[in-house]
Amino acid sequence: MTGDLIASMPFAAGLGIRLESAGADETVAVLPWSDAHTTAGGLLHGGALMTLADTAGAVCAFLGLPAGARTATTQSGTHLLRAVAGGEVRATARPVHAGRTQIVVQTDVTDDRGRLVTRTTQTQAVILG
Repeated sequence: MTGDLIASMPFAAGLGIRLESAGADETVAVLPWSDAHTTAGGLLHGGALMTLADTAGAVCAFLGLPAGARTATTQSGTHLLRAVAGGEVRATARPVHAGRTQIVVQTDVTDDRGRLVTRTTQTQAVILG
């Protein structure tokens, strides 16, 4: 099932993001470091980190939806706290609020040593019907 979720997100799949686990209470996604995802200085690009966080958060929110509903990100804020020069990064997304019209998810991205790299809070609209 987790592979199907990433396959339904071609941009995330193209970056090589994979899901380790996926659930409405917690979703974990991983992105391996790659030269193709770096800035001019050889560090993992902030956009790649933000895409990883957005992907994990979106899957977490999607899995918490009522039957037949869809979701779309309406707001996202990311604090970039640490540079990544190799290894892989892991995003752990957990809902902060799951309401009838909005789901708020917090996603922490850590490096392969367990250090916090980014923290993202995003709001997802619940679209019924």
